[in-house]
Amino acid sequence: MRHTLSVMVENKPGILTRVAGLFSRRGYNIESLAVGETENPAFSRMTIVVDGDDRVIEQLTKQLHKLINVHKIQDITHEQTVKRELILFKVNSDTNTRSEIMQIVEIFRARIVDLSRNSMIVEATGDQSKLDAIETALRPYGLRELARTGLIAMVRGSK
Repeated sequence: MRHTLSVMVENKPGILTRVAGLFSRRGYNIESLAVGETENPAFSRMTIVVDGDDRVIEQLTKQLHKLINVHKIQDITHEQTVKRELILFKVNSDTNTRSEIMQIVEIFRARIVDLSRNSMIVEATGDQSKLDAIETALRPYGLRELARTGLIAMVRGSK
């Protein structure tokens, strides 16, 4: 089962390496990892998506707690959360296909952020299923490049 962990760490050099190394040494693949500074510049939030059963996640959480600079770990898998990813697509486009691509972009509430004679870059945000759907819709036009952030998530409400 996929688990989403929200890990609050001190915003110091090397912490990302130590966290990723912990997963690697134990043979667990991080499916998604996003790190960014929080409202307090002394801390960063890591959102980590990893596949494993409850026992594995409990073990990884205990190991994470032992790392210096890790302050708080939450398994937010079963919490009510807002989850988002960002994706950029560079799509082949010419005068014949541009209007079709623009219609797809509009349907998915995405944005065109760059336009050239032979291509355009489309930016989309949303959950994984939405991003997978827009990728499927744009793929027939020829994807030149694709860049996708990791998942970021926040628990809803006042928690």
